[in-house]
Amino acid sequence: MKKRFTDEQIISILKEQEAGERTSDVCRRHGISQATFYKYKAKYGGMEPSDVRKLKALESENAKLKKLLAEQMLDNAMLRDVNSKKW
Repeated sequence: MKKRFTDEQIISILKEQEAGERTSDVCRRHGISQATFYKYKAKYGGMEPSDVRKLKALESENAKLKKLLAEQMLDNAMLRDVNSKKW
């Protein structure tokens, strides 16, 4: 899925609304729905761009660890299967 806005752009959109502009005006100017705005606000609300970089690094590390865990569990299952067969 291609993102339309970068994380920094999303944070700047949220800051515009926090500065006192109406949510509907901000959404109209950037071409997003209010549902999308509130989804962004739930994920990025109160963050700075440096926080987003840290979040992305943690998410990528988490994905790598999940992949390693899945591979290890598959190896264990395969070894258990081979070990349970009688020769």
